[in-house]
Amino acid sequence: ATCEKDECSTDPCGSGQTCADPNPSPASLKDFTCTCDKDTSVTATGTAATCEIDECSMNPCGTGQSCNDPNLSYASQHDFVCTCDSDKSITKIDGPATCEKDECSTDPCGAGQTCADPNPSPASLKDFTCTCDKDASVMATGAAATCEVDECSMNPCGMGQSCEDPNTSYGSQHDFVCTCDSDKSITKIDGPATCEKDECSTDPCGAGQTCADPNPSPASLKDFTCTCDKDASVMATGTAATCEIDECSMNPCGMGQSCEYPR
Repeated sequence: ATCEKDECSTDPCGSGQTCADPNPSPASLKDFTCTCDKDTSVTATGTAATCEIDECSMNPCGTGQSCNDPNLSYASQHDFVCTCDSDKSITKIDGPATCEKDECSTDPCGAGQTCADPNPSPASLKDFTCTCDKDASVMATGAAATCEVDECSMNPCGMGQSCEDPNTSYGSQHDFVCTCDSDKSITKIDGPATCEKDECSTDPCGAGQTCADPNPSPASLKDFTCTCDKDASVMATGTAATCEIDECSMNPCGMGQSCEYPR
């Protein structure tokens, strides 16, 4: 009797392979061949061929990620794993993982600057920009910008005082120092020092006059006034007043005599 048996009928090769039985006679067993569909040069006789396919070979994950194909058999596809280089806990099967990293999240620019990361991909690092809030034309890429602010530029100390800003960075404000020109030991941080000087303290008017200094600031000198005690209508500014006293006004010579006060 003719008892042919096609060994391929039981699909011994499996998925991704083509089976051929050249002699289906029961006297000729284990002579079927398995040929890989993706690579016909790979065959096996009497058993399934080894049709390995490394899905990572085409770099499906892209830059900044590693790829691992746990099973290279043709029957096991779409099982490759992408892992972020920047964070190994972030993975994805059968496609690139989402490994975005906003470099601005760690505040690399610091106070007084605005950070922008145009491309948060881990493959694009050090491309964030820092822009000075006070001057948008001053910026830097991949590092904090130099946003100098000289607080002395607006003359916050005023006349009669010198100003020094020890740290002109934007992050260090309100640290300028005012020093009195009249007394270098008198200073103040973040504001004008108290450098008052009462010009009347040296008695510039002299006896018989009253001195008044309306503004004891060292920026306002020679503004003291001298007023005659005997005649308040007689006064001078910045110098002693001329306080004439006519001694004859009280008739010190008496009757029968004339009095003359030489001027």
